[in-house]
Amino acid sequence: EAVEAGADAIGFVLYERSARHVSTERAGVLARRLPPFVTPVLLLVNASPGLIQAAIQAVPQALLQFHGDESPGQCDAPQRAYLRAARMAPGFDLLDFASRFTSAQALLLDTHVEAYGGGGKAFDWSLIPPSVPLPVVLSGGLNAANVIDGVCRVRPWAVDVSSGVESSKGIKDAELMRRFCDAVHEADARAADNP
Repeated sequence: EAVEAGADAIGFVLYERSARHVSTERAGVLARRLPPFVTPVLLLVNASPGLIQAAIQAVPQALLQFHGDESPGQCDAPQRAYLRAARMAPGFDLLDFASRFTSAQALLLDTHVEAYGGGGKAFDWSLIPPSVPLPVVLSGGLNAANVIDGVCRVRPWAVDVSSGVESSKGIKDAELMRRFCDAVHEADARAADNP
């Protein structure tokens, strides 16, 4: 349903403490159902090297997303393309963070909460410096009602959604996914009209 709605990537949460957790085996089964040009993304939080290798074997075409306290060396160790999540809060130095993760494909900007993940709340987008040296993936509390504003204000390379397309925690809703993807397409059109 996410693919039919227009998603370009599908995330598989491999963090056991998440309500959205799937096993590496289940991620592999689901990823094999994806059509060409839809990217599987494996979300990892302080994962062991063994789990990372098992995940890569289960989903060999995956992009990795490091969402914990991983160092640059830990992110580089699998020798795979990756996104590095940055937990945005007042006082967080995104430019310094970006300078440490120069090998990342992009920075995924999420809301800082005590647990890992964004908690379904948007952060203050004015915390994003005007010039970030890596592509930005906007995340954190996005939904069909606010993603147009987020895309037009931040001009991210991509957007990431989870709770904003759920009927309840961990349960995705096909209609909410369609509305979200429609809103992203509208945002893209508006951004193209106002470069």
